[in-house]
Amino acid sequence: MQEGSFIWGHLGKQHRAVDKLIDGVWLIVLLLAAVLLFSVNLGGVPLRDGDEGIVAQVAREIFRAPADSLAWLYPTIAGEPYPDKPPLMHLLVAWAYHLKGVNEWSTRIPGAILTACSVPLLYSIGREIFRQRWVAIYSALIYLTMLPVVRHGRLAMLDGAVVSFLMVMMLCVLRSRRDLRYCLGIGIGLGLICLTQGIFGLLLGAIAVVFLLWDTPRLLTCYYLWIAIGIGILPAFCWYGAQLLHYGYSFLKLAFINPAINQISIGIKDNFQISWFHFQEIALCAWPWLLFVPQSLRLTWENRNLSWARLVLVWIGVYLLIITGMGDKLHWYLFPIYPGLALALGAQIAEIENLPLLSSYPRSWIAGLSIMALAGSAGSIFFSAGATPKTDLQVISAAVALTMTLAAIYAERGDGQFLKILFWGTYISLLLLMKTNYWVWELGNAYPVKPVASMILQANPSVKQIYTSFPYNRPSLDFYSDRKITPATLGELEYYWRYKSQSFFLIDESAYEKLNLESVKIIGQAEGWQLITKNSNRL
Repeated sequence: MQEGSFIWGHLGKQHRAVDKLIDGVWLIVLLLAAVLLFSVNLGGVPLRDGDEGIVAQVAREIFRAPADSLAWLYPTIAGEPYPDKPPLMHLLVAWAYHLKGVNEWSTRIPGAILTACSVPLLYSIGREIFRQRWVAIYSALIYLTMLPVVRHGRLAMLDGAVVSFLMVMMLCVLRSRRDLRYCLGIGIGLGLICLTQGIFGLLLGAIAVVFLLWDTPRLLTCYYLWIAIGIGILPAFCWYGAQLLHYGYSFLKLAFINPAINQISIGIKDNFQISWFHFQEIALCAWPWLLFVPQSLRLTWENRNLSWARLVLVWIGVYLLIITGMGDKLHWYLFPIYPGLALALGAQIAEIENLPLLSSYPRSWIAGLSIMALAGSAGSIFFSAGATPKTDLQVISAAVALTMTLAAIYAERGDGQFLKILFWGTYISLLLLMKTNYWVWELGNAYPVKPVASMILQANPSVKQIYTSFPYNRPSLDFYSDRKITPATLGELEYYWRYKSQSFFLIDESAYEKLNLESVKIIGQAEGWQLITKNSNRL
């Protein structure tokens, strides 16, 4: 009996060793695939307005600050205090500036690498909650090939890092059910979220609490868990304490009171529209995997007595509840929901593969794939027409059309290989898109900032404050011009011109004609915009 036990024990150890080896190989493969997709052509397009421009400005001011200064603790933007968010992400970008200089690539690479790490992290979560390895693989591959994940993960924003830290927290939550030492990882993950996104991170912690309350309530009574969480989030609270001591009541007003009032007022006014906005965003951007969402959610609900289904339902449900009550309608707010959705889709895809060979899969799947194939073909024809065909978009559309056509044919035959075609084809199509300059399509919403900023830098006005007739602030223009470009109405521009001794305006032709200014000196022109000031001879 002892010899038999020894043999079985030895075989068990060998099996676990092989399992770990296979998991290690998959982690490396997924990480490499993610790094390639998230890092290719990062510096090919200018920074986008919004978070990218703000992150870049704050990081550059930290980078430029003297080594003995406290700019890393008290970040600024255009010389003014910036208490909106803790500076973890900005510090990573500033460090990249030290290594590779101030440019688009170094601005985006920290967030891109962190988001790439979320792919193997999702695989690890899948291995914790699913018995079959292929479910975890499919979940990670679906997450990797979601367009919103790839696009927003490549941008210099906070959301990709937040999702990665959220996965660290949830992975430790799952492992802490059998090993309390992972409770410290829960606290560290939550603390990193708070150091990136601020106190909003505590709302994401509600996902872990609700899941444990449903799945493993005994863990919530463990004092070690709460001590570990307290240790993990202590650095974030120390940062907030330092801001409060340094800025006083103004910090509370800027960081908490004003944002809360704005969110609540907008949320009360537009709550229904916001809810519909988020569901609409998922419906528009989750292709081709949206085809399987109804069956995936049904499968999840039917298995709600299992841990994996509880995790998915809590992850999706709690987060949707959080963002539904928020006032702003921003696409990237949905980022943290995609890992939970990918886990549900992975379970459904594995369920499909386990079914006996069918004569055909559901007609809705085949119809959806066929429609996407037709859309890809139409796009390829459209982008090849005209005097200046867009070859890049034509190739991408052709790749989508080919992928969906082959997938539809195999699905019609009942061949499960159509899923592998979807994975490969979608990955290649996304890779082709990221290699072009079209992946940040929002840049076409307004005039290009780099030529205008280059004109401003070349003119080198004597002041750091320039007023513009453009209706809203463009942080990317502030970053590239290294100045504060403040929007102003025509009435305000007339007032500044009349009563300020020296004013610099960035105005378009329409505003120039309407203002009818006197003693104008045109310093520079670019992209239909003029940089003007008063003629010194007439001052």
